[in-house]
Amino acid sequence: MKIIRKIMILTLIIKIGSFPLSSQEKYHNHRTMAQMIDAMSRDHSTVCSAKSLVKTDGGKDIWLVTIGTGDKDNKPAVAVLGGIEGNHILGKEIALGFASTILKNQQTPEIKELLNKITFYVLPDISPDATEQFFAETKYERVVNTSATDDDKDFSINEDPYEDLNNDGYITHIRVRDPSGIFTKNKEDQRIMTEAELTKGESGGYSLYSEGFDNDKDGRYNEDGEGGVNLNRNLTYNYEEFGTNAGLYPVSEPETKAVLDFLYERFNIYATFAFGPQDNLGQPMKSAERPAQGRKITSITKSDEIINKLVSDRYHEITGAKGAPVTSNPPGNFMEWSYFHYGRYSFSTPAWWFPVEKDMNAEVAFLKFAEKNRINDVFIPWREIKHPDFPGKETEVGGIKPFAMMNPPEDTLGDLISANYKFIATIAALHPELEFLDVETEDIGENVFRISLKIHNKGIFATCAETGNRNIWTKVMRLTIEPGKGQTILSGLKVQNIQRLEGDQSEEFSWLISGKGNVTINAGAINTGTITTTLDLR
Repeated sequence: MKIIRKIMILTLIIKIGSFPLSSQEKYHNHRTMAQMIDAMSRDHSTVCSAKSLVKTDGGKDIWLVTIGTGDKDNKPAVAVLGGIEGNHILGKEIALGFASTILKNQQTPEIKELLNKITFYVLPDISPDATEQFFAETKYERVVNTSATDDDKDFSINEDPYEDLNNDGYITHIRVRDPSGIFTKNKEDQRIMTEAELTKGESGGYSLYSEGFDNDKDGRYNEDGEGGVNLNRNLTYNYEEFGTNAGLYPVSEPETKAVLDFLYERFNIYATFAFGPQDNLGQPMKSAERPAQGRKITSITKSDEIINKLVSDRYHEITGAKGAPVTSNPPGNFMEWSYFHYGRYSFSTPAWWFPVEKDMNAEVAFLKFAEKNRINDVFIPWREIKHPDFPGKETEVGGIKPFAMMNPPEDTLGDLISANYKFIATIAALHPELEFLDVETEDIGENVFRISLKIHNKGIFATCAETGNRNIWTKVMRLTIEPGKGQTILSGLKVQNIQRLEGDQSEEFSWLISGKGNVTINAGAINTGTITTTLDLR
């Protein structure tokens, strides 16, 4: 791979960033999101269509917005997804905002050219049962759908839900004075409760629970509320049987199946962009020192690592994001499924975060960040209540408001949408793209002609991710030569496969043809686009 050339091309890419910022946005509930999608498909019907893939158990649509020109399903495409995890509301807004912004800019020369070459499939919210809790009368960080599940395996369903004990509309925590408790007030910010470090001589003094009652008297709180299954734990890669919120089996939910069916049926998709808690843009993936043994791939390949790093660098440059914290990859998550099982370039980012210094408690760091940036009303002060589960004990309700640590204030949404729109549009312009080079025809006598040419990938992305090179869900590129009437192929294959091409890589082909006339040559695949040339042999 010619890395130097790739980096040079990156600096010459179209100036997507010259477009104006989006206007101030707000968080959309499911109804207003559907209204916005309907308006986009009506106002931009020549390039945009929308449909529901399926309804969830809770009766909410999984919307698909398709943006592009011409035969949209038969040219290279990327998928943009939000609602990866139900408490990450920002992801929905960025995916929805991306669709809206690219449609507003569709007549600019850069985007017009991009939409002629690339299709965008946007699924703004794949977890609508969960994300809707953000707009409910009682707010808590819900990550599951409404499928009835026995979360605590006690043969009862939804018997221990959340309760708003202080009637403020938020589910936070209860802390109880308890000599045997393992929690203590944090030294840096006494509003925050942390586990006592016994090895450092600290003692506890408090027990900490989720706000509510122990309805089933099992010593746990809110462990079996409404629903459900977390779609970001329900996918096939590294699926955890009997895992928390993982579902009865992989892809057990209607919405999970509908989304994966759609993606698997779209062979033209070569990359996915997910906005959720997993991250390989702030912190790009690293390949293993030693290749995996056997058929199972467990780390990013070397060539895909290079692309991930280039895209990550571009993400930092375009969005200005820096200092991304290390995130975890729980079993069955979308980002890893898209790369390891779907076999596509897979990119994911939370898109917003706050700095956490080494060894600092994340909640303490957030409150410092909020104070510095004048983000108000994110903490509910501890207030004493009477709790029937703790008679005679000092019991208080309080804590950081749900959603606050994962989702920024509304007045920042416009800039975040604009920056991530520019990023996606810029990276999409680096798509794999084939061309014929060094096409030559030679009359070698006796009515026989030699044809030689190169198939060249002038994009920066390879024609497919290396992990998907032998994946049955990745189309193989084909090269076909069609002789004219009275012509015969003497040497070379009429139909042959083209090997995976890295960016700026070529493969040479040649034939001997008997007879004069026109010869047509086609090359490509649905995920790279198809190119055609006609040669006149005389």
